[in-house]
Amino acid sequence: MAKLNRRNFLYSSAALAALAAAPGALRPAAAAAVMGEPFEFSYEKLVERARDSATKPYVPPYRPDPEIVQKIDYEQHGKLKFKTSDSPFAGNDGAYPATFFHLGQFFGKAVAMHVVVNGQAREFKYSPDLFEMPADSPAHDLPADSGFAGFRLQEWNGAEDWRTQDWVAFLGASYFRAIGASGQYGLSARGVVINAAVPGVNEEFPDFTEFYIDEAQDPAQPVVVCAFLNGPSITGAFRFYLTRGLDRRQGVEMDVEAALFLREDIQRLGLMPLTSMFWYGEYGRERLNDWRPEVHDSDGLALWMSDGERLWRPLNNPPFTTISSFSDTDPRGFGLLQRDRNFDHYQDGVMYDRRPSLWVEPVEPLGAGRVELLEIPTDDEIHDNVGAFWVPDAPATKGSQYKLHYRLFWKDNEPHPADNIAQTVATRIGRGGEPGKPRPDNVFKFAVEFDRPSVMTQIPYGVFPDVNVTTSSGTVIRPFAEPVPNGNVWRATFDLEIEPDKIAELRMFMALDGKPLTETWLYQFDRRNLVSLG
Repeated sequence: MAKLNRRNFLYSSAALAALAAAPGALRPAAAAAVMGEPFEFSYEKLVERARDSATKPYVPPYRPDPEIVQKIDYEQHGKLKFKTSDSPFAGNDGAYPATFFHLGQFFGKAVAMHVVVNGQAREFKYSPDLFEMPADSPAHDLPADSGFAGFRLQEWNGAEDWRTQDWVAFLGASYFRAIGASGQYGLSARGVVINAAVPGVNEEFPDFTEFYIDEAQDPAQPVVVCAFLNGPSITGAFRFYLTRGLDRRQGVEMDVEAALFLREDIQRLGLMPLTSMFWYGEYGRERLNDWRPEVHDSDGLALWMSDGERLWRPLNNPPFTTISSFSDTDPRGFGLLQRDRNFDHYQDGVMYDRRPSLWVEPVEPLGAGRVELLEIPTDDEIHDNVGAFWVPDAPATKGSQYKLHYRLFWKDNEPHPADNIAQTVATRIGRGGEPGKPRPDNVFKFAVEFDRPSVMTQIPYGVFPDVNVTTSSGTVIRPFAEPVPNGNVWRATFDLEIEPDKIAELRMFMALDGKPLTETWLYQFDRRNLVSLG
């Protein structure tokens, strides 16, 4: 997974606006809109198109006048604002108006947009008249058939702020994102991952080349959006049921169906992929490079395994690209979460404490495979450097087909937390050794904190849980559990003695009378991740 420049996405999805249609016809107010001829549309027909396309040579998406598009840089793109007077589904006859993104330096491929009403689709065609466009903008020189870069959905049109507030956006390759319960964008999802971090092989980025946005009149019901996926090695059809609802505190839910067809062999096929940013947390070598205590969109990977075990793996900004695998058959779910909701831990006006968590719940069994966690080095917060996705065990060979059905929950936390075990709330790492003695160069202390009042407050006074910790390398010393003063949190501490050239896979949980009190904490320890080691 190459680094995604997330800053470019954030500014684009913060500034643009869009277009409007009533049932069966475009509203008269949408004077600049040009609609194509209607045709019968269904998701099933889109699937058949994808199946047929996989048997034919790949045709890249249309790139209108790349030299001009390159001139539409960060600043120029921010000035291209879609006119909300032309938004489809605005007014009394729609629930969520649709708005569109202009092409630009970072989004140069044309994407065809369609409005679907009563099973009839019509292309909503590009026109420069649909945008507020400065007189000196390079966009004036683009051809008339340029197309759009992506789209977003605005808040319910009965809301006073619908023209300025959006809740879901599709922009760039097969990337999409939604706001969470705290009203902030953060991490993204993707349609598919192709050959990410495969040595000697370039990652492939298939595109959503067509969108079909269905009319929705009830804000409590989902907006249905279909998308056509196309890439050198793959084709596909997606159907999204996007649910916002009137209570914005509930975040966003998506029911996703997909049919994928392989044109070519793929060495690493990542399904249901998530992508996020982790620069540093309360640990990590970057803490001296920036004034803020922590900078991340997500702080860990959570997994719910088929046997019911809950796992938590804190994220790393590693010295080199790494892949961690978690094998299972029919896992119940996984997600990249932002558990730390304390503003004081970030001190940043971009509100990292409000970034959504994203949880994947398979509706249909996945079979045998593994959740893979991809971590890429980064030296700034503008790049997405973390990915999580499902990789089937069966080889992804030419002619293979995949049918997926899963749900995405854009919330503050995972939607189905265990009620009988505590969750990890902090991971801290420093020099180890015995108090009052010189600290050895090869000993490191870990302090992992767990919280859930319904569990941790039941520990009898004077009783200390067991700290069960294992390591793939080195030796664990002095495991110990203690309550954190002034709260319900318990802390597990231990030292790891390890040689400089070794990497340790750590696994730990707290137990009482042989029964787990906490989820299982996992960590990949590499001493090069620490600030003071050079």
